[in-house]
Amino acid sequence: MKSLSILLIDDDAIERMKFKQVCKNNNFKCHIIEAENGKVALQCLNSRINFFDIIISDLQMPKMDGLELLKTVRLNGNYKNIPIIIMSNAQDDSLLKECYKYGVSGYFTKPSSFTKYEKKVKALLEYWKKNELIS
Repeated sequence: MKSLSILLIDDDAIERMKFKQVCKNNNFKCHIIEAENGKVALQCLNSRINFFDIIISDLQMPKMDGLELLKTVRLNGNYKNIPIIIMSNAQDDSLLKECYKYGVSGYFTKPSSFTKYEKKVKALLEYWKKNELIS
């Protein structure tokens, strides 16, 4: 299987480290570019020659949150078809509904246990690696 090119957005460096550790533990071939908020993520998107296969973003971040990033990306013709997964600690159903309103590809809450987190991220990556939209 091909290597996934992932834009990983989270203001918490430990969360980004956990995600990369799951990739390493499970031998996923991933090229991960990190951003600490939506504004930095947009700079990454705009400066990238090759598109990302998937965007994985936290919801609650300073400067530009995940929902605002989602809205902005979906309005951009160059990026609107990139799958966007929101992962968050937020339990607000209205935020989840807003995410789906603006075309999120998936949403999951971050478990507190690393084992449960690893299972969720592993399932997410296995799905997107096999998804026919990623060539």
